Amino acid sequence: MYVPTILSVLSPGDIAALIWLFAAWIGIGWLTEHPPRNHPSVAALMVRYRHEWMRQFITRQPRIFDSAILQSLREGPTFFASACLIAIGGGMALVGNPERLRQVAGELELGQAPTVLWQVKVLVALFFVANALLKFIWSHRLFGYCAIVMASVPNDIDDPLALPRAHQAAELNVTAAKSFNMGLRNIYFSLAALGWLLGPLALAVTASIVLGVTWRREFASHSRQVMLRDLPTIGPI
Repeated sequence: MYVPTILSVLSPGDIAALIWLFAAWIGIGWLTEHPPRNHPSVAALMVRYRHEWMRQFITRQPRIFDSAILQSLREGPTFFASACLIAIGGGMALVGNPERLRQVAGELELGQAPTVLWQVKVLVALFFVANALLKFIWSHRLFGYCAIVMASVPNDIDDPLALPRAHQAAELNVTAAKSFNMGLRNIYFSLAALGWLLGPLALAVTASIVLGVTWRREFASHSRQVMLRDLPTIGPI
């Protein structure tokens, strides 16, 4: 009995669309973290604000305001990590039940492709979701580290440990935010990967749409224009 392999069921169009999907994912991630000097991304602008936050934190009394902000930052990774776990569980259940997967494809009139192809399509989307889960978990952990380091920052600006501790807290905060942003990008591209269920052309289109939306939010959004106003002139501590 002939059992189709992954490569045998992928058409040239499927392969090209997959290459475009992963190229867009890697490319926008690199551009966001390494933007042109004269046109920084939202993520790059927020680095300055995070360091400025820690400068102000040194002398703020009381520090309840800062703890509330940090708690709200930790809620985002927690929510998305839980959602990713649910999505992974549902996706793996679908992949592990070929008959049910074939039935779903038939009900949606998605064609008569081999079951292994539908499994691959779902697994590609799950790859992005699983990667997002790891990023969200690590982001939550880093925000916890940041909270502990913030608690060790002296209130006295003249204390020799004040600025170094604030710098450490800012760097942890920036790294945690970077992991959170990477997790969000993975979620965006997992949605793009679902376009493959409709064929390679749909995958190329959805990947392009997600790429465009992600680029706009980082480089051409109204929120970016707001952040550029009165941007902290001093860089990282």
